[in-house]
Amino acid sequence: QVHLVESGGDSVQAGGSLRLSCVATGLSHSRYSLAWFRQTPGKEREGVAGIVPRHSITYYADPVKGRFTISQDSAKNTVYLQMNSLEPEDTAMYYCAASTIYAYGRFDSQAFRYWGQGTQVTVSS
Repeated sequence: QVHLVESGGDSVQAGGSLRLSCVATGLSHSRYSLAWFRQTPGKEREGVAGIVPRHSITYYADPVKGRFTISQDSAKNTVYLQMNSLEPEDTAMYYCAASTIYAYGRFDSQAFRYWGQGTQVTVSS
């Protein structure tokens, strides 16, 4: 059973930084991908960043390129999202998700079946 637990959400000023963490357990083989999504009330959930650990491939949505970095510590079963130069538009609930395929560049729900409960990020101007 895949289980994802996010942490690290907080309230920060614009221009600040946060690092989100997601402990992912139950991924019993190396053929998987992990991603961060975000959602605000009344809006569609959007993909933010993804990683295919076996091939060390990362990918990002355009709004966060150059500001956010996704990484993984396989020894700790943890994926991180380092968020720099935060903007009020980054305010959202952030979710960690796992896929049992190599989801190169994909953020669709057909690829990502497993989800955490989310962690809130609030950026004030």
